[in-house]
Amino acid sequence: MFPYSKYLRTNRLPHIWCTGCGCGIILKAMLRAVDRSGIDRNTLIFVSGIGCSSRTPGYIDFDTLHTTHGRALAFATGIKLAKPEMKVIVLTGDGDACAIGGNHFIHAARRNLDLTVILYNNRIYGMTGGQPSPTTPYGEKGTTAPYGSIEPSFDVCRLAAAAGAVFVARSTCYHATQLDKLILKAMNIKGFSLVEILSPCPTYYAHLNRLGTSLDLLMGYKRNSIPVEKARRLDPSELKDKIVTGVIYKTERPEYFEEYHKLQQGITENGRLR
Repeated sequence: MFPYSKYLRTNRLPHIWCTGCGCGIILKAMLRAVDRSGIDRNTLIFVSGIGCSSRTPGYIDFDTLHTTHGRALAFATGIKLAKPEMKVIVLTGDGDACAIGGNHFIHAARRNLDLTVILYNNRIYGMTGGQPSPTTPYGEKGTTAPYGSIEPSFDVCRLAAAAGAVFVARSTCYHATQLDKLILKAMNIKGFSLVEILSPCPTYYAHLNRLGTSLDLLMGYKRNSIPVEKARRLDPSELKDKIVTGVIYKTERPEYFEEYHKLQQGITENGRLR
């Protein structure tokens, strides 16, 4: 049996997440991935910003950092540069990473610093009142968009790949057994890796858009998800409103710290830096 308790700060339980929220499913998948990775827990650090997803570090018994809104990747960058031997995992949400933290997200991917980003996408600001986020689908409602959002939404995976990430994957909270496999793959990548996870928000997103219960949302993920291998054989028109799951993009290029270290060595050898 998987020993969950050794990874949890049980004195912080019960958690504050709403009934039916997907954050607990993601937490469990992440801990399965950590357990299977064999990584020394003393070399792991989890960093988060602000939001429902970002409360996760408070419940796990690792070195953790709960930072300011949108700045998780900025703090994670500093940690990785100061302690490159650490495995840094960033836990963030669609609002935290793609709105106020959007510029940090783009440039962290561009630099290709060795960070693993787990992005909980519930398509709304769940902690601060149900406002539309950058991933709220066109026409869907939020508390500040009672007649539906008129803005197009970000495709987080395409954004990450275009910005320079070397590993990009997507799954949903329905595909719980797939989650830990994708998270583990991301952890094993040298460079900027992203796992986007669609997560139900029954309190705001489902309620405001009359989508039913959290279970209804999960079953919707099941019905509308298509494995990436199948999606590549379909016409783009057939993928409208579909969720493409699996490893979306993967490539190789030099990691930021390795490039920085080579530059530093070169300057030292040339006598320009003491």
